[in-house]
Formats: sequence, structure tokens, C-alpha cells
Amino acid sequence: MKLLHLSANPHVRDRVTSAELMRDVVIAMLPTAIYGVLQWGFHALLVVVLTTLMAVFTEFAYQKAMKQPVTVNDWSAAVTGMILALNCPPGIPYWIPMLGSVFAIIVVKQLYGGLGANFMNPALAARCFLLISFAGKMTAFNNAGADGIATATPLAILKTTPDASMNLMDMFVGRIPGTIGEVSKLCLLIGALYLIVRKVISPKMPLIYIGTVALFTLIFSGRGFDMHYLASEILGGGLVFGAFFMLTDYVSSPITPNGQIVFAVLVGILTGLFRLFGGSAEGVSYAIILSNILVPTINNMTIPKAFGREGK
Repeated sequence: MKLLHLSANPHVRDRVTSAELMRDVVIAMLPTAIYGVLQWGFHALLVVVLTTLMAVFTEFAYQKAMKQPVTVNDWSAAVTGMILALNCPPGIPYWIPMLGSVFAIIVVKQLYGGLGANFMNPALAARCFLLISFAGKMTAFNNAGADGIATATPLAILKTTPDASMNLMDMFVGRIPGTIGEVSKLCLLIGALYLIVRKVISPKMPLIYIGTVALFTLIFSGRGFDMHYLASEILGGGLVFGAFFMLTDYVSSPITPNGQIVFAVLVGILTGLFRLFGGSAEGVSYAIILSNILVPTINNMTIPKAFGREGK
């Protein structure tokens, strides 16, 4: 007789292990990471490597200190560190994202029980922590190349100059200032396609999320049906990165089909609110972690009715 094992999510109903899933996520992020390094040089490479290594080391050290089983082989700490690094400016001092890795692993992940028990995405929570603590460093972006010339991102320009016209091809390819991993939508979509083909993620939530942001922008931006402005908003910032690599996090997103729809729509509305009416040009990270908090409620409200039972 086979015993059933009750555990925290992610609930994977086949023989694929969490380590294999997380390794696929790392592979999927390699195109955008490599592009970021080619764009900004050796400093960006060290940011990615050191931040990822610090996340893995922190998890190892914490579990050793607490006499817990060491789980760094599941690749989840590497995913956390890599996502955080790719969400940082290319010229940021190394110690800032490394501190973020410690916060992500200990405060957001391990103190709540480790993989499957954290209530929000650790990498995004750490990014928000760094944005609040080191706002200047976390919003200092450079032109393409390692020339160190500070400049505004396309979203920041649109925020202050709504009539500005962005080069959509540059935004798609990645010839724009931004964080290491968010600028090249081409590379991000290559990685997203890999995850979809490997059945690591479903395109449902990302597409609903992007569609919600698009609809919200059309209705409330005051620009009417200006498709060029809409495309600039979609291609700008971390929207595509967040849609395919953060929104779809197994642990901090709903498990019910209807709940996933509600979650994606909620994150899309919040992203639109933060971008159009907030003080900052970006809002993806805050939208996702705020919605993460509501995931247990969303799950409870969208649990399918048991077959043969009548609703109250």
C-alpha cells in the first residue's frame, strides 16, 4: 500500500522534482543574464554571480546553524539570488544585492519554514526591501555599455514626459537603460518559451496579467487608444520579466485555476495603479508581493466545489 505524503506547496503531480524545475528556471534566465553582461560588462557579471552565491551560502549556513537538512541542491536559493540580481541596476555596489540575498533567504524564506512555506516571493520581497533602504542606488541606471553615464529609463521618461516617443525596437531588443535582466524582452521571451515548452509554467497567468495591464492603461492613461504608448508601457520596465518569472512562482501564487485568474488580474490592476498614479514609474514588484499576501484568501474563495456536494 502506497502512503500519501502531505506537504506544503509546490504540489507537483508527476516525477519531476523541485530541483529539476528550479534548474529549468535558471536555464531560462541565462539568455537575459548573458545579454545584461554583454550590455554592461564585468561589473554586471559579478553582481549576478555574487548575489546568487550569497543566496546559496546563506541558505547553507542557516540550515547548518539550525541543524536542519541542507536543501541547497534543490536550486531554489540559486533562483532567488539570480532573480534578485537581475532586478538590480548594473552598476550597483556588490554588497547591496548580497545583503538582499541574506534578507530574502533568512527573513522571507527560512524563518517561515523554507521552500513551500514562504508567503511571498523572496527575491521580490528583497528587492522591495532594497528599494526602500537604498532608493538612490537601486534606481541609478546607466546607458548601454559600461560607460557609467546615468540616464532615465523609458518608463521614467514616459512618467515625466507623456508625449515622448520611445524606440520600440530598442525596447524589445534591450538597447535601453534598466536593470540587468529586464531590458531585453527578446531574451526574456526566449526564456519564457523554454519554460512553457518544458511545461514548467503555463502561459495563462502571464498573458492575463499583461492583458490586464494593457486594458487598464488604455482606459486610465488618458492617452486613449495610443498603441505606441501602450506598447512602450508593456515593453518598459520589469513587466515581461515579472509576468513569466515571478508571477508564476509556484509557492506564492494560487493553486486553483480560478484563483490564478483572479491573482493575475489583481496584480495587473495594481501594476497599472502604481505606474499611472503612483509616485514611481514602475510598480511590478510591489504589485506582486502585495497580491502574494492575498493568495491564501484567493485560494479559499476559489476552491472548486466537491463533486456531488451542493453549495451553501
